[in-house]
Amino acid sequence: MSLALLVIAKEPVAGRVKTRLTPPCTPQQAATLAQAALVDTLQVVASTPATRRVCVLDGDPGDWLPAGFELIPQRGDGLEERLAAAFEDVSGPALLVGMDTPQLTPELLHDAGRRLLDSMVDAVIGLTDDGGYWLIGLKRARRALFTGVPMSRDDTGVRQLERLEQHGLRVSHLPRLRDVDSIDDAAAVAQLAPATAFAAAWNAIGLVAPGVAPDAESR
Repeated sequence: MSLALLVIAKEPVAGRVKTRLTPPCTPQQAATLAQAALVDTLQVVASTPATRRVCVLDGDPGDWLPAGFELIPQRGDGLEERLAAAFEDVSGPALLVGMDTPQLTPELLHDAGRRLLDSMVDAVIGLTDDGGYWLIGLKRARRALFTGVPMSRDDTGVRQLERLEQHGLRVSHLPRLRDVDSIDDAAAVAQLAPATAFAAAWNAIGLVAPGVAPDAESR
């Protein structure tokens, strides 16, 4: 069975991305971190077996977009509409990730794809520490799975999961990850995944976030 890997992303333009990191970051520093996280995510997707690799983009592509990716513009007024449209535009089994978890690995994506293609599974979801979700996968697109689900809240992941289950989907749960929303998140994720472009960008900026010990465990 075919599988599409989707990255829903925003062009990393200063003042439009990672605005919750400013301050202490400048808008340009926040955009640099956003681009690094996007580069890491796209590289992981490029390294994961799939039938299609698609960047669902708000904005214009840059030299950060690797070869081998299809480019589809985002459509819809809110995030829930844009998520639904992304699945509709590729059809068939698909996994969708954002650009907020640069610690993503090919192993995590491969496991998600394996679970989704299981005959006993209709959907997969990976929740985040802040109440959202870092991945959602569906066997087939259904707009009603997203319409009206509140986004960017501390109960978004739970509400999305409830919606999947309300429609009778058999859901497989992926490991919980920490996404990068706050400056503490940025410092923690950079230490968690020190070999990433995101960690290099964070270290180059030279900020130290409160509450994150310099010798925190990393991998």
